[in-house]
Amino acid sequence: MNTIKKQLLKLFTIPAAALALCQSAAAQTSLPAATEAEKEAVYANAIEYRTADILKALALTDAAKSNAVHDVIVEQYHALRVRDAAIDTRLKVDGKEVNYANRAPQLAASSQPLHDQFLAKLAANLTSEQVEQVKDLMTYKKVKVTYDAYCAIVSGLTDAEKSKILELLKAAREEAIDGGSAPEKSAIFQKYKDQINTWLDAQGHDTAKAFKEWAEKNPNTNSPAAK
Repeated sequence: MNTIKKQLLKLFTIPAAALALCQSAAAQTSLPAATEAEKEAVYANAIEYRTADILKALALTDAAKSNAVHDVIVEQYHALRVRDAAIDTRLKVDGKEVNYANRAPQLAASSQPLHDQFLAKLAANLTSEQVEQVKDLMTYKKVKVTYDAYCAIVSGLTDAEKSKILELLKAAREEAIDGGSAPEKSAIFQKYKDQINTWLDAQGHDTAKAFKEWAEKNPNTNSPAAK
């Protein structure tokens, strides 16, 4: 492997769309396109980085259990990648753009077996609370962040309304752990936030007004509860 390609692999061992950045950098500097093996190496490094973060948060003291959970998470990420490739190939064959709107109909059916197996394997090694923690970390803690935002922005929420918001956000998380990318996970959460907003409006709240007023008071801050 030449020196330039080695530098690219080293640079993109962090997550945050590593593969896309690698391709962009190569294009801008007229470097040879990365080989499939190099792309896989970048992806593998990114997955190891994410998995290490999850294991650090879990702080498991049993080495055998920690290794088992590591393998389960890495295996799941790779399985989702294979699933994504199959869905995207099908869309391209059908002449459709590869985006969440077109991917969504196929995601549920192709993801459910992987989803169920993944959670079963986690449950064999972790407590229910730890499984919840893995779900939160795989979805960037969007449940808590978004829930807290709703409570701060929409005034006068009852305990029942807060419970409903949390219920829908956890449903979003359950679906989003199968998302193929960070933007796709966000799109899934947005679908459920739309449901929350519609439901809250039906309870007498005006979510659009609440978000607008909050944005005016906090012009340099984006609310995770709003679109």
